[in-house]
Amino acid sequence: MEEQNKFSSRIDFSLVTILLLLCVGSCLAIYSAQTTGQYTENFLIKQIFWYIVGIGIVLGFITLDSDQLKKISWYAYGFGLFLLFLLIIMPESIVPERNGARSWFIIPGIGSIQPSEFMKVFLILALANVISNHHLKNTLKTIQTDFWLLIKIGIVTGAPLMLIMQQPDLGTALVILSIMIGMIFISGISWKILLPIMSGGLVVASTIFYFVLWKPEFLEKYLGVKTYQFGRIYSWLDPYNYASAEGYHLTKSLLAIGSGQTTGKGIGSREVYLPESHSDFIFSIIGEEFGFIGSSIIISLFFLLIYHITKTGMDTKNNFYTYICVGVISMLTFHVFQNIGMTVGLLPITGIPLPFISYGGSSLMGNMMAMGLIFSIRYHYKKYMFSTDI
Repeated sequence: MEEQNKFSSRIDFSLVTILLLLCVGSCLAIYSAQTTGQYTENFLIKQIFWYIVGIGIVLGFITLDSDQLKKISWYAYGFGLFLLFLLIIMPESIVPERNGARSWFIIPGIGSIQPSEFMKVFLILALANVISNHHLKNTLKTIQTDFWLLIKIGIVTGAPLMLIMQQPDLGTALVILSIMIGMIFISGISWKILLPIMSGGLVVASTIFYFVLWKPEFLEKYLGVKTYQFGRIYSWLDPYNYASAEGYHLTKSLLAIGSGQTTGKGIGSREVYLPESHSDFIFSIIGEEFGFIGSSIIISLFFLLIYHITKTGMDTKNNFYTYICVGVISMLTFHVFQNIGMTVGLLPITGIPLPFISYGGSSLMGNMMAMGLIFSIRYHYKKYMFSTDI
């Protein structure tokens, strides 16, 4: 009994509450989304099942302390790369092409599994290990040591990034980059190195964007890029001119969210038909049926979640733990900002789900794996009065 009380006293119940509320929001939105004639599967039951699996994943990770997480980080990273490589070489019967991408394994009796969702968490562990070990070995910080750290981060990130782009999966590739950028900023690398790189990247991105908008024929002539491949950008900037093609989802999403007004139409009272509303466009369902109030509650829960992880990273004095928290924050922040941003027209549409809300077993398991890391940090570190040690 005493051991059970000791276990429960070290569980982060604030995080449990936030995840429970996100689970309820997910179940309500998915229940409503699957009522359209487009779907025959019961996504709600499947989502509940994946949440139960996710709880098991959290319980598995919570037992691992920082030393154990460091030991498994490279095994997990290597396993993730192996799965991504298999996606390229396996036959189409096992790795079918969906929407022009080969990103999923088909496993009989289970369904589809997307390895890149797990690779995000494996990458966070690997980068946290690389950065913490680098600082342990290089106590004297110089431009040379910082530059070497940047190269190591780039190599570790570049391997999964190239494999993911082979699928191709631009959305997940952007998440991988956001994780890398977030961890570079917290790694302590000198701004004398980062500023020129950031400036150069901004110039390149601006130049590409300029040619996409004003000189697409140049890209087609010299780089072999087809004009139709920029359809998502054009439909994002002018969705109603592309309402019958690339802009269809965005125009319907804007109509759904706008028609929800302040309080929404009520659960099951949806009027706007929107394909794939149970996954990438789940926020449109929330906006229409629960209105501004319901949407604000969901966004507030994500703010609370990110704040809580930030506080966790600041409380612990273990640098490895801090880097893990930054990686998880970077991943979740990009997911939330991109998904909600694309449903309201602030950002181009990419196939990025809304964490813990959108339907998807791989996505939910990957996110629960990340939460397992946060639970582990909360479970294993201790704060002592008059001391900074763990």
